[in-house]
Amino acid sequence: MLSRAKPAVADTPPPLDRRRKKGKKVPQLEELLALRDFTGAIALLEFKRQVGEQEEDTDLWMGYCAFHLGDYKRALEEYEALTKQPACNPDVWVNLACTYFFLGMYAQAEQAALKAPKSRLQNRLLFHLAHKFSDEKKLMSSHQNLQDITEDQLSLASIHYMRSHYQEAIDIYKRILLDNREYLALNVYVALCYYKLDYYDVSQEVLAVYLQQVPDSTIALNLKACNHFRLYNGKAAEAELKNLTESASSSFEFGKELIKHNLVVFRGGEGALQVLPPLVDVIPEARLNLVIYYLRQDDVQEAYNLIKDLEPTAPQEYILKGVVNAAVGQEMGLRDHLKIAQQFFQLVGESASERDTIPGRQCMSSYFFLLRQFGNVLIYLNSVKSYFYNDDTFNFNYAQAKAATGCFNEAEEVFLLIQSEKIKRDFVYLSWLARCYIVNKKPQLAWKLYLKMETSGDSFSLLQLIANDCYKLRQFYYSAKAFDVLERLDSNTEYWEGKRGACVGVFQMILAGQEAKETLREVLHLLKSTGNSQVEYIVRIMKKWAKENRVPV
Repeated sequence: MLSRAKPAVADTPPPLDRRRKKGKKVPQLEELLALRDFTGAIALLEFKRQVGEQEEDTDLWMGYCAFHLGDYKRALEEYEALTKQPACNPDVWVNLACTYFFLGMYAQAEQAALKAPKSRLQNRLLFHLAHKFSDEKKLMSSHQNLQDITEDQLSLASIHYMRSHYQEAIDIYKRILLDNREYLALNVYVALCYYKLDYYDVSQEVLAVYLQQVPDSTIALNLKACNHFRLYNGKAAEAELKNLTESASSSFEFGKELIKHNLVVFRGGEGALQVLPPLVDVIPEARLNLVIYYLRQDDVQEAYNLIKDLEPTAPQEYILKGVVNAAVGQEMGLRDHLKIAQQFFQLVGESASERDTIPGRQCMSSYFFLLRQFGNVLIYLNSVKSYFYNDDTFNFNYAQAKAATGCFNEAEEVFLLIQSEKIKRDFVYLSWLARCYIVNKKPQLAWKLYLKMETSGDSFSLLQLIANDCYKLRQFYYSAKAFDVLERLDSNTEYWEGKRGACVGVFQMILAGQEAKETLREVLHLLKSTGNSQVEYIVRIMKKWAKENRVPV
């Protein structure tokens, strides 16, 4: 909620259950607040309003309970009504400001906070607002007013977290926990920091301390699901969230948006267009995950439109902007976008906080990939290879870099590890794998790749690659077959010249004993399919040799 970037109003919660069981004593407000039963407290306060037993501070308590229940719209209505009363308590303004803040209405939050008397809560709120407005001067001013008390230190830790200073946040939380072991919820904050640092197993261990005491916590179970997603897969993560949705009460609204968002991620983008657009700028990751969804659907333009105005502040945002600009640059042939992508990748990869992380090294490999410096690409990819053995995207890039540096045997092995049908249909994959086959003296496999393709511009390009690469490497038979098809598709004289040279090459290899004599029959067939005047002379020589050497043609 602290990361919300635009106003959003929570759904209206289900009607409160006002039924009372016979023989049950009506609880007092203080008892309900002590139990943090804010739903029950609101039901009691509403009942008192209806029967005319409303006390002087009922409206204040109503706003307080609605706020802590996560029903910020209801809290806003209560506090705004209080501020319009002549004898309004001045402290109401800071409560109203906090409500505005949690609704993402930051300008109104600042205006309300400045009407409140000076207090530690007001300073903490202004501290967070300065961060939202990126006002470093006000941020430092509020920072100087923070004291060495738990609430202020927690506020400082949250700012560290939002500025991606996770280790600094962990240090504060651990220091507070040393003196206050009963503050179990701080373990969730520590676990969240470790999650952001990619220490998912450590995050799980810390989180378990809290879940032993509070097994139905929405935030803790959601984080556990996210750790499972990173450590295992989407199904394992979804199973954790299923437990959460089943255990949550019908009136429990807090975290519902976050859970809906995460389910889309765990399901590989299923339902993204229905769930994510309304959550953009409400949950910071929603925009990024919607961009990723568009990229996976090959809708590069929509991905670019969604991210072009985003000012990146976190490594993930810089990386994604780099990926989108690289995709736009490669798809549309725009050098400017490729240069922007290089800058983002280099910025993350060389930063002190990211250079030794897996994403940081991937960024440097991408930077060098765009510069076509594949030796450097391999230095970085080799350092993280053990983490990505079954990752098709990683293997696709790794195999290309291997092939580009002349390591065709290794490149072929890695290309064949790829399972994604989408990648295997990509012309880049087909052309590089064909080249690997040819260099590795398996031209027949390159020819099979072509035979499996539908007739298209890509299949024509693959034919040209097979024809020319086989010719260069003296694999004349398959070069002749490829040039023959090219000649049928396009009457360009270059294809006839290529076929003629390849057919003569096959004949030379038969003479040298490097090719089976039976191949001559097919070579003659290929030559006769051309109406060029040179064919008759070449065929006559080949047939004469065949007759002298008793080779049936």
